[in-house]
Amino acid sequence: MKDVILRLKKVGGQVEGLIRMIEREEECGQIITQFQAAKAALDNTFSLVLHRNLKECLSHRDADSAEKILKLISKQ
Repeated sequence: MKDVILRLKKVGGQVEGLIRMIEREEECGQIITQFQAAKAALDNTFSLVLHRNLKECLSHRDADSAEKILKLISKQ
């Protein structure tokens, strides 16, 4: 999970950068580009965590946990 934590710290840095950009009223296109980059990084990290958790549930034949994960995903 160290890689997930590292990824989330990077996303946190991107969000802090976005805040600074907005505070400085930087060009809208650059802000949007940074938003998209942060969102993509967070989405990719989410996919990684989801994949690992589902894989773990399936390897232990833990249908209840897998079902809970699937319900959480369907709420999005």
